Parts: sequence; structure tokens; C-alpha cells
Amino acid sequence: MKKIVLVEDEKDLNSLIKAYLEKAGYEVICFLNGEDALEHTNMEAHLWILDIMLGGDISGYDILKKIRETNDEIPVIFTSARDKDLDKIIGLELGSDDYITKPYSPKELVLRVNNIIKRVYSKDLQKIVYGRYLIDMDKRCVYQGDKELNLTTLEFDLLYMFLTNKNKSFSRDDILNIIWGNDYFGTDRVVDDLVRRLRKKMPDIHINTIYGYGYRLT
Repeated sequence: MKKIVLVEDEKDLNSLIKAYLEKAGYEVICFLNGEDALEHTNMEAHLWILDIMLGGDISGYDILKKIRETNDEIPVIFTSARDKDLDKIIGLELGSDDYITKPYSPKELVLRVNNIIKRVYSKDLQKIVYGRYLIDMDKRCVYQGDKELNLTTLEFDLLYMFLTNKNKSFSRDDILNIIWGNDYFGTDRVVDDLVRRLRKKMPDIHINTIYGYGYRLT
């Protein structure tokens, strides 16, 4: 789950945006003033949303400058009630990724967040960490530390099915149809054999047997 830091001094707007972002699947950390936010610029996060004009002596610009002292890559969206080209230029010069003028639609902000997250972290979405294993979905490779595990096409297809449907139960017939296709004619014992081979190559994988039914990855 991606973590968003929201710095907005309007309490009602802060709560509203938080609710929209959480509904979109993000973890949201909120600050109502620049002073508190400035003390947490080193926190682990995937994106910051900064209001430029904050109550007190600290502005969104100050927070961004502090963030950029240690992190040049984390994306930042500026919000402001002032629709001035100068604000946008300053924000871009300081390293912001987007600028949205108040009043704005929470849905529009969420869309902008989604677009930036997708653009910045798209490569991360192709990699899944499961226990000691790193699975590169794009390259169809599995690593345990520096060692690459040699999985067959069917073994990787089965692993992919489980990883993208974690905690979901599959019957043997389900697995036959997904991995071998609807036109496969044969015994469902091939499913048990494929699971056995995957377990042998990845002994730390938690594929639970549902007796009389099928399997589930946890």
C-alpha cells in the first residue's frame, strides 16, 4: 500500500481529502500545520501533498525544500488558493511534480495522485516480494537472494496465479482451466504434481492444501 502525506491546514478539507485517498486504497498521514510536517520530512512515504499557504511561519515551499535536502525523487503535489503563474514556476523550480488550484475536486486530486504514482512507481508494480523471494513479473524471474530459481513456464504461471490472488481458494478444476486452458483433457493429478514441484523449488512458499478441493496461497 502506497503512503501519502497530506499537509493541509483547513481541517474539513484535510479530513475530506484523507477520506477520498483512503477510499482509493492509499495509507494517508495528515498534518494540519507546517511546523509538525517539517519535523517529519524524513518519514518513509511515496508522495506528499503540500498546501502552499499554511497558517504560521512555515509554508509548503519550506517543507519541500527540507524534503529535497535528503530526497530528490519522492513526488510532490502543491495545492494553493492562489492561481498565479509565479507560484507554479517556484514550485516547479523547487522540484514539485504537479500543481492544483483551490477549490478543486477531491476526485481530480485522486486522479492526479494515481497518475503520478503509476508513472513514478510503475517498475515497482512489476515486482513482488514474498518472504525471502523476489518475483519479477515482467521478466518472469524468481530470485532468492542473489540466486535465480529455475521455474518452468507452468510453474511460474501457477505462482503468478497465486500471488495475484493471495488468500483466494482455487479448486483443482479452476487451476486446470487457468493454467492449462479449457481445452485440456486429462486428470487433475497434474495440478497436484505442479504444486509439488513449485513447493520443492520454493520451500518457503505457503500453499495450503484444501483437502478434497484444491489450494490457497497465504
